[in-house]
Amino acid sequence: MALALVGPGLVWSAEYIGNGEVILATRTGAILGYMVLWAPIIGIILKACIGVAGARYAVCTGEGMIDMFSRMPGKGNWAVWIVLVSMFLAGSMAVGSAVSVASIFAHSLIPLSPFLWGWIISLFGVAVVWSGTFDIIKYIMSVFIFIIVFGVMYITIRAFPGFAEVGKGIFGFSVPVIPQWAMGLEGVSSYPWREVIPLVGWAAGGFASQVWYTYWIIGAGYGMTHGRGYGKACDGDTLKSMTPETAERVKGWCRIVYLDASIAMIIGLVVTSCFLIAGAVVLQPEHIAPDGTALAFELSHIFGKTWGKTGAVLFIIAGWASLTSTAICHFAGWPRLVADGLRICIPAFNKKFQWSTQFRIILTIFFFTNIIVVFTLGVNPVFLVKLSAVLEGLLFTPLQALFLLIGLLWVLPKLLSREAWKVLKPHWFLIIGLVTAAIVFSIFSWFQLAS
Repeated sequence: MALALVGPGLVWSAEYIGNGEVILATRTGAILGYMVLWAPIIGIILKACIGVAGARYAVCTGEGMIDMFSRMPGKGNWAVWIVLVSMFLAGSMAVGSAVSVASIFAHSLIPLSPFLWGWIISLFGVAVVWSGTFDIIKYIMSVFIFIIVFGVMYITIRAFPGFAEVGKGIFGFSVPVIPQWAMGLEGVSSYPWREVIPLVGWAAGGFASQVWYTYWIIGAGYGMTHGRGYGKACDGDTLKSMTPETAERVKGWCRIVYLDASIAMIIGLVVTSCFLIAGAVVLQPEHIAPDGTALAFELSHIFGKTWGKTGAVLFIIAGWASLTSTAICHFAGWPRLVADGLRICIPAFNKKFQWSTQFRIILTIFFFTNIIVVFTLGVNPVFLVKLSAVLEGLLFTPLQALFLLIGLLWVLPKLLSREAWKVLKPHWFLIIGLVTAAIVFSIFSWFQLAS
């Protein structure tokens, strides 16, 4: 029964398996090898704690993470304003980087120009999400997840280096020096942490990915989100009068969230590790660290030499599916996030337009900013991914973990009845996960800024 209700996690994993996995994991594996497997694994597990905490709050209250930010101590919706301004800027780069690299991978499969592929992928993404309904996204993302997992599992079975080597990479916690052959290559730093930290930052997506998971929970109607739809704060009177019996039913939905998020986390761990291993096995011996617009061509050429046409095609298809699914979810997620921010910070915007109209206005804006960033400016996709990873994946993640701690331990007990809070108070393990995430990502952010 529980497995039949799983769905938001598939959309979540299909969204966050993208730039960081296909580009950064493969590239970092090529430069530093298996010994940095621990880095994306730590990033994914800690961000899963953040995603679960946000989803749990949504299930218990019926509102998304942005509304929770509006309840932070202080006046003037300061937390929402920070998120609104920064995420609008980050969104243009993130959508642009996903579409840019997806178009390059598609070009290597069917030789239309990357420019044309970029338009096709962008228009397809907008068409999928235009209605604003969750079920369409869920079904399409389920197909993409199957393609991704099938492709990377084929690669890993062919390239698996052995459990001893993988174990060293997971539990060794070492950062190898940049090899001599990689010194001087375009985009490769002589400082190894500059290669590792963006991978941690973009593993399991960035700040926005965890916000969007609450939207997929709302779309699926888990717990108190049932029948409410998007663009609404919680019903305070209903929460204050919640009975212990209702709270127990909501707690059952929290267990579904744990299962749903665990499946998403496992998919992310497997796929990311597979891409990194593929880079270490295939690209490192060839002394290639893919960068720029030749990324997909270089990957398909080298993988073809190693595993023949089947291996090369499956790798490129898996990469294309990962990046295209990410682009689609970006088109679905960013407009929701920005619409929520505008609704809270500029109430007149919410009064003038219905939620569906708000969503489509902002979706159209992001479509055109994506076209400008990628196809007019022609920015290097690897540069875009690294920049987005640092800005959205690292710098704002510790702040998000801190906000969620306040949300679960200070906001939630004020919203719920005393009896319901006794039933729905978060488990100590989740609190420890959020504290650890805040500390770890703060340290990585400091290292990145210092370097």
